[in-house]
Amino acid sequence: MKPGVYQFLIGCFASLGSVLFGYDLGVIAEAVASSSFKERFLQSDADARSGTVVALFTGGCFVGSFAAGFADRLGRRGTILLACGVFTVGGVIQTAGVDISMLYIGRLLAGIGVGLLTMVVPIYQAEISHRRIRGRITSLQQLFDAVGQILATWICYGCYVVWDKEKNSAEWRVPLGIQIVPAIFLASFVYMIPESPRWLCDHDQWERGLETLAQLHAHGDIHDPYVIAEYNLIEAHIRQEHTHRRKTYFDLFKDWPNIRRTILVMAAQASTQMTGVSAIRYFSPQIFAQIGIPTATTLLLTGVQAIIAFLGTSICILVIDSIGRRPLQIGGNMLMACTFAVNCALIKVFPPTSTSTPAHWTFVAMTWFFSFIFFITSGPLSWALPVEFFGTALRSKGVAVGAMTSFAFNTMIGQVTPIAISSIGWRYYLIFIITNTTNAIFFWAFLPETKGLNLEDMDELFFTSKLFVPGSSWTPTSHVDADAKKIATEPSEIFYS
Repeated sequence: MKPGVYQFLIGCFASLGSVLFGYDLGVIAEAVASSSFKERFLQSDADARSGTVVALFTGGCFVGSFAAGFADRLGRRGTILLACGVFTVGGVIQTAGVDISMLYIGRLLAGIGVGLLTMVVPIYQAEISHRRIRGRITSLQQLFDAVGQILATWICYGCYVVWDKEKNSAEWRVPLGIQIVPAIFLASFVYMIPESPRWLCDHDQWERGLETLAQLHAHGDIHDPYVIAEYNLIEAHIRQEHTHRRKTYFDLFKDWPNIRRTILVMAAQASTQMTGVSAIRYFSPQIFAQIGIPTATTLLLTGVQAIIAFLGTSICILVIDSIGRRPLQIGGNMLMACTFAVNCALIKVFPPTSTSTPAHWTFVAMTWFFSFIFFITSGPLSWALPVEFFGTALRSKGVAVGAMTSFAFNTMIGQVTPIAISSIGWRYYLIFIITNTTNAIFFWAFLPETKGLNLEDMDELFFTSKLFVPGSSWTPTSHVDADAKKIATEPSEIFYS
């Protein structure tokens, strides 16, 4: 098996954690729309309670992401195991819920587990990957998120068709219970995949780090020229970091190069939520109801939307390492602004009382097109970019701050959206037209291209490249031996095609 294929398959297994994220986000939109759920939990303060059920999950994700910054000593695999355990407890409490407080507690715990996973999985994927396929492997986070959405929407649709008329709680309990399965599977087999070689070296397990590099890149041959060169790069970088004290969260804001990349990481995650994707994702029934589409049809349409998300992310995986990060991020935000502009106009001109079938289908088509563009561009990049920006010493904390930013904005969107939809209707979508446009301008001006660079090049990139980078490119001039650098960045095509 080619090393690139081997790394890709390991990345796929680790991405089962992302299935939990996508599934839990998808399942709650259908759960809060079911008759049994509404009757049991939403008889009073329905908008506020449904918003809180969603927001507590993403609030838990925020807490989990922060905690992950302190879980470095467990290793990447140990953190994944811990996350699966916490998530499973939360899933059980949700499934058994008989009171709204149980839902709140279960959603919070599940969110903490997912926060741990969404932070550590892309870091692990980046640290096992060759630079030429790193974008593809870190984008698996979003691909399996889409898989989780597909499972959630179609399972919920089936449960709705079978049990909604009976107002049977199985309509939402069965979907909530199913989410536990991939968590148990991932936890059971996580120690069968290799630990991150960079984490091993960072924790003075140099021999194991070299052996793992050889396992990942050269069928276990520790004398392979590429493995030796890559090991030398990692060793030089980590030993230099070890000459300084251990890094803390405060180091992210200590000097301008670190402040710069921390701002970019936070911007990448915040801008992703401000595309409007979470509003659509959590509250599709309410959004589609604004133009008169019934709940049953909405659940079916949402299922199709999840498949579109999967197809979009698949395209991203194919093109991200050839097109690069900047064109996808900039172009994607501009196109998403256009889709919100069209849908905003449709909701204004054709209110829920309208019987215009063409307007309904145009709205649905534009929502699908938005999802397609999002999952080619901003969705995968929000996880692929942060893991690339930082060196080994600060990577977990930098990515944690980015994830915390994502979930903070996610929580805010989840809490505000149902109230805003009821209160101001189409005007709510003006926000996302503006934010998508400003996102594109910001990344055009300030986002450097990281395609094709080694992780060990990132310190040099942010210390030496210009702040204002429209259309610019940057080439590393590493102090490491030039011949070793050449080997480490240009592996044989027989392994990476």
